[in-house]
Amino acid sequence: MLVAVTAKGTNLAAEVDPRFGRAPYILIVDTETMDFESLDNSENVNAFKGAGIQAATMVADKGAEVLLTGYCGPNAFKTVQAAGMKVVSDVAGTVEQAVKKFLAGNVTYSDNANTEGHW
Repeated sequence: MLVAVTAKGTNLAAEVDPRFGRAPYILIVDTETMDFESLDNSENVNAFKGAGIQAATMVADKGAEVLLTGYCGPNAFKTVQAAGMKVVSDVAGTVEQAVKKFLAGNVTYSDNANTEGHW
C-alpha cells in the first residue's frame, strides 16, 4: 500500500510536517518495502490559496491510499476523500515512525478536517 506523509525533509528520518498543503515535502511510502518517493511541494508552500487542494491532487495522482499528516483543512480533506483516500491526522515524529505506527494499526482515521486551514 502507498501512503503519503507530510515531511520537513526528503527521507524517512525527516520529521513529519504538521501542515498538509504547505509542507515542503510529501513522501509517498510503499508500506511493504519502505521504498519511497519524495515529492517537492515547494510550489504550494507559498501559494495564496488552494495549497491543500493541489497537494491532495498530487498525492492522489501518485496512487496513495492514506494520508498521514498533522492537520488537514476542509477543502483539502474533501479533495482527499473524493480521491478515495483516508486521512490520519495528528501524526508526529519521523516519517518512518509514522509509517510504522500506521502499520501497527495504532492510528485513527479522521472523519473530517481538523483545522480551518491557512496556518
